[in-house]
Amino acid sequence: MGLFDRPDQPWRAPRGESAVCGVALFVVLMAVWLLNSGHYTTLMVGFGVASSLFVVFLSWRMGIVDREGLPVRLLPRAVLYAPWLFKEIFKANVDVARRILTLYEPNISPRLFDTGVTQKSDLGRVIYANSITLTPGTVSIGVRGSYIMVHAIAEEVADDLQEGKMDRRVTWLEGAGS
Repeated sequence: MGLFDRPDQPWRAPRGESAVCGVALFVVLMAVWLLNSGHYTTLMVGFGVASSLFVVFLSWRMGIVDREGLPVRLLPRAVLYAPWLFKEIFKANVDVARRILTLYEPNISPRLFDTGVTQKSDLGRVIYANSITLTPGTVSIGVRGSYIMVHAIAEEVADDLQEGKMDRRVTWLEGAGS
């Protein structure tokens, strides 16, 4: 069996959704190439086009060019979600610093717990788990079905997370294309 032979995915032209996602992937790759390169000669742009097309071809052959692999549909709501997440990260940084730098008795009571998720797709659950981990004081340990196992630095942090505000925000973000 050759490098590009996959019995479960015979060679065929992309259709419908995967074709649109393939074009979107090409545009994103070219934008990254052009922004990082800084050279806009015909040769360099040609290398960028060739490289981007090759990556799109390989990704398509691997079967990973789909709505979940390149979630362009989430961008409009992500523009609103990102500032909220940055604000939460900042607040959590201040909280963790305050807990750690307390002179007498740091207010730390580690807790391991499962929190429910309301996201419908794997992508939504991954965004939620990553948002938890990005927020200081909490770490996502594992995703199992409709639960995420989380380690929190203190009871109050765990209670805030289980309140569900972040879960609702990520569910709203995920609902952009549904």
